[in-house]
Amino acid sequence: MPRAIDSLRGQLVLLIIAALAVAQTISLWLFVDERGLAVRAALGFEAAGRAANVALLLEEAPESLQQAILRAANSPLVRFELSDTPAVDHSSHADGGAVEARVRGLLGGAQAREIRVELHEVERGIMPMPHLASEMAKMHLAMMRGELSAIEMQLSIALTGGQWLNVGTRFERPPLQWPWASIVSFGITAMIILVSACWFLLTRLTGPLLRIAHAADRLGRGEAVDPLPLIGPSEVRGLTQAFNRMQARLTRFVADRTRLLAALGHDLRSPLTAMRVRAEMVDEDETRESLVASVEEMQEMVDATLAFASGMASTEAYENVELGAYLKQLQADMIDGFTLDAADSLWVRLRPKSVRRALRNIIENAQRYGGGAEVTYRHDTEHVEIHVADRGPGIPETELEQVFEPFFRLEKSRSRETGGTGLGLSTARTIVRAHGGDVALSNRTEGGLLVTVTLPLETAREQEERNMR
Repeated sequence: MPRAIDSLRGQLVLLIIAALAVAQTISLWLFVDERGLAVRAALGFEAAGRAANVALLLEEAPESLQQAILRAANSPLVRFELSDTPAVDHSSHADGGAVEARVRGLLGGAQAREIRVELHEVERGIMPMPHLASEMAKMHLAMMRGELSAIEMQLSIALTGGQWLNVGTRFERPPLQWPWASIVSFGITAMIILVSACWFLLTRLTGPLLRIAHAADRLGRGEAVDPLPLIGPSEVRGLTQAFNRMQARLTRFVADRTRLLAALGHDLRSPLTAMRVRAEMVDEDETRESLVASVEEMQEMVDATLAFASGMASTEAYENVELGAYLKQLQADMIDGFTLDAADSLWVRLRPKSVRRALRNIIENAQRYGGGAEVTYRHDTEHVEIHVADRGPGIPETELEQVFEPFFRLEKSRSRETGGTGLGLSTARTIVRAHGGDVALSNRTEGGLLVTVTLPLETAREQEERNMR
């Protein structure tokens, strides 16, 4: 589905246009049908009036003038004939009652006079009335667009002399027409509604929603977000207010937790220093060395805890960086180095120092325990994946997630004897998740460990902001 149609604004615009089109179509259809009914009713009453007048003339005129009266009354659409028998053998009052009442009223309201009316619809494909001239019939077909649908009326009126006046006429149903005025009216109405409702009202609705979406994305990446203004409809203002409250609570929670960790690590330094001094005063060499080693181990863990807490509470500003150049600079700065396969030019928004620290932890782990690091990256429409592969022994499947827990250490090749406090991967994942990404581990089929660092790509809005600068 195209992105414009997939948006709330696009779908509401399509819904409004579709509703207007359906309503206008129904309105035009009803209008045309009502117009057709009015035309047929007028023609029926006109034919009934003419029949009543002809009947009165025939009854008052001498017999020698009757045929002349019939010839004068005939027209291409209405035919009059005198006969000893009625053309209508029975009277149908489904729709003919009004016609009969019209004729009877014009004839003086005599109830004894017999009047028969028959109405029936003629199926499509009929030709014009047989009494029309050929040229008029062609014009009639062209006017009706070649599709005739009619109601045929047969009227038999009993005359005082014993004869019957038979009248035949046909009311063609006008074809469905779409007047240009209605089409123009529909276009103007649609434009007014789209400009007023869709442009103004929907902007008031979708604008705040987009701001909330961008703010939530930035908050998920650890960026500082100012409280959003309360604008738009009441429901949107309530959503914005709830987002502001959630942001304030999360900020307080993370700040309190970070301060607790930092205070704990800081306060432990003083007693550890005192313990180190006291350990140095022990006379027995073996005991003194054991105590000093334990104190140093604890000091290392405290330093790592402080570093972990500082990574959570980083106030570094976000920047838009080109990933290939960023990794090449990291490759040049690391002493041992690593192999890098730089692909397409990609822009990501991140805290450069924090992500550098996370990647360094991961790459140093690969160098220390896997015999080297191979770094590649690939991307889709929304994320970039940085792969750090090594050729070491890998990690048991049951411990792929446990290694991210603080101070968790594997007992074999990644044990304390080879270095590390168990906070390197925890710190890396914390930093990456603060950017809206994640870190995952998997064992390679050809041997070794694969670390996948997922980071969000620069959004279209961020690209626009970068291009404007």
